[in-house]
Amino acid sequence: MNAPREKFSPAVAELHRLFDLQREAFARERYPSYEARQDRLARLRALLTKNETRFAAAVDSDFGDRSEHETRLAELYIVAAEIADAQRQLKHWMRTERVATPLHLKPGRARIERQPLGVAGIISPWNYPVQLALAPALGALAAGNRALLKPSEVTPATSALLRELVAASFDEDEFAVVLGDADVGRAFARVPFDHLFFTGSTAVGRQVALAAAEHLTPVTLELGGKSPAFFAPDADLDVAAPRLVSGKLLNAGQTCIAPDYVLVLADCADALVAAIRKAAGRLYPAYAANSDYTAIVNERHYRRLTALVEDARAKGAKIVTLNPAKEKPAAASRKLLPTLVLGVTDDMAIMREEIFGPLLPIETYATLDEAIAKLNARPHPLAFYYFGREGQRSAKVLRETLAGGVTVNDTLWHFAHKHLPFGGVGASGKGAYHGEASFLTFTHRKPVFVQSRLAAAKLLYPPYGAAFDGMLALLRKLTV
Repeated sequence: MNAPREKFSPAVAELHRLFDLQREAFARERYPSYEARQDRLARLRALLTKNETRFAAAVDSDFGDRSEHETRLAELYIVAAEIADAQRQLKHWMRTERVATPLHLKPGRARIERQPLGVAGIISPWNYPVQLALAPALGALAAGNRALLKPSEVTPATSALLRELVAASFDEDEFAVVLGDADVGRAFARVPFDHLFFTGSTAVGRQVALAAAEHLTPVTLELGGKSPAFFAPDADLDVAAPRLVSGKLLNAGQTCIAPDYVLVLADCADALVAAIRKAAGRLYPAYAANSDYTAIVNERHYRRLTALVEDARAKGAKIVTLNPAKEKPAAASRKLLPTLVLGVTDDMAIMREEIFGPLLPIETYATLDEAIAKLNARPHPLAFYYFGREGQRSAKVLRETLAGGVTVNDTLWHFAHKHLPFGGVGASGKGAYHGEASFLTFTHRKPVFVQSRLAAAKLLYPPYGAAFDGMLALLRKLTV
């Protein structure tokens, strides 16, 4: 820590107090028992299930209008289900791993011990303010760590509720919440945690990584980017369009793995637009007064999204608003109508920036190789969606492109699969979590080799001579 403690703001001083408290607690209990970890997971699960109504109300307040059903499914259910799975699997996850010993090291034996790291720091974003705060926390607690959480200041009601409920369920040296603005967030990233877990934008992720590097703090970065939806010529549009629309408009597109743009064969583009119109009209017959359709989180993001549309329009794109009820939502409601952007080019801001809203650019290709070249010319995305029959074409596209995760013939669902690690690659992130991957993110897999009392290794000690040469020749014969 670079500055004297007395110069810290009260919020940052509280952050350091909690960190020191947790570090001291971990020093007293470096390997929490199975029972202690199960107890912490049970309390975390109860925190969620007993306060579902309060969480839904807080998130709705922060967004101005957030679908309660989406909160219950995409925030509360997902985390509660993952906690339940962790409780079932915890004994297996904590096990010492057996490792086979090669012939030349016998009769020695080896194992890998799974050891807690210490104090974990978690910085969570605003778009799913419950799920993306507590999903990493459950991994940290299951792995036997202490945890400090810094939730987003953009969703203050949810962040305040998290602090209240965590404080009521956990001792502050087990799990605690620190509130504050961006300055507190920057200070949080500079604390010498044993592991730092950040979810947010790529731009902020770079800053977090640089701050953590001061103490060589290992980091997990769950970022984002422009996740493409690729449509092969043989895609069934009647099946695919509703799945594309539901994935795009969940949380009004404010999802890090939402389809960010579509890549479709030029000859199929008009048919796809028609299928999207039909699907959107069926799923969302109205927007302004529809409680199933979420508002944009704040005025700044609403203006950012409308500016993306106007920039594309000014540069020649065709704008298609999905509005079957012919509504004109008031800007104050921040209900932004879903919009298709056709004829996009790389110089448009909407094709350079992660959208994070209900805008969907549609880009065309002429050949499969051209499509793959377009995908690979851009930073590796967090998610990739392939629509079409499985076969040589799909295998080629998946083999020749790189993304954090993939769902074929749907959107988002690889994220919900508890046995699939979730994370990015390159600019879309570093590290993974969910299921056992969450446990391992906050665990040191410590290799241990136990030498036998009678070991041939002494034949490799100096002074070197005939015994050494003979032993080395035997090893080469046995192992090379």
